[in-house]
Amino acid sequence: MKRTESAGVIESNTVILERIKELKTEHPFWGYRRIWATLKYVDGYEINKKRVLRLMRKHELLVKTRSNLKATRVPQRSKPKPDRPDQWCGIDMTKVMVQGFGLVYIVVVLDWYTKKVVGYYAGLQCKSAHWLEALDMAVNIQFPDGARNHVLSLMSDNGCQPTSKSFMKSCRDMEIKQAFTGYNNPKGNADTERFFRTMKEELLWPREWVNPMELMDEIGEWIPNYNVNYLHSSLGYNSI
Repeated sequence: MKRTESAGVIESNTVILERIKELKTEHPFWGYRRIWATLKYVDGYEINKKRVLRLMRKHELLVKTRSNLKATRVPQRSKPKPDRPDQWCGIDMTKVMVQGFGLVYIVVVLDWYTKKVVGYYAGLQCKSAHWLEALDMAVNIQFPDGARNHVLSLMSDNGCQPTSKSFMKSCRDMEIKQAFTGYNNPKGNADTERFFRTMKEELLWPREWVNPMELMDEIGEWIPNYNVNYLHSSLGYNSI
């Protein structure tokens, strides 16, 4: 039996739907859970997930599932789980093609416990020195008196930058314990890679970049905003 909605519910749904459409315009890759979290915890609506799902499904606002990208689930070694800030960080790199110019590289250092980007680099090259630039920023922000005696561990892949002599020596000098993802443990740095997915969906993919300096400036503005305002499901839809 089809449910009949009252005039009040219809009016309320109209207001909520308009807000959902605004959020989808700003964040086209958001699913119903993140839309719901923003409506509830940012906008202050008393609303449940089922209602948001129903409205988004009815108006074809859900993110389309791409079955060809579905991951194959296989047993994985467990990755470290921090129980406090400044215990485990991940460092990783991605790159963006700027039309008519070439690649811009982005390196981030992410605190796995708080989900905060504590250090980053964005530039036209991606050498060991640039990875160290991101790590130095993280250490200077999180440990003004130095990282020694804080038992900080840093996860990375086995690329040439984090395994270079200069990078590894700097980590030893700062008493940062390095750890590396194995070939059979692709999720070892999943938190950091998940951040890059968010950055791509929110900043990098929606625009056609033609000016590398503009892109680097936008990254410098977007990351602090992400640190303050982004709602993390793993933190109960709280920001940092």
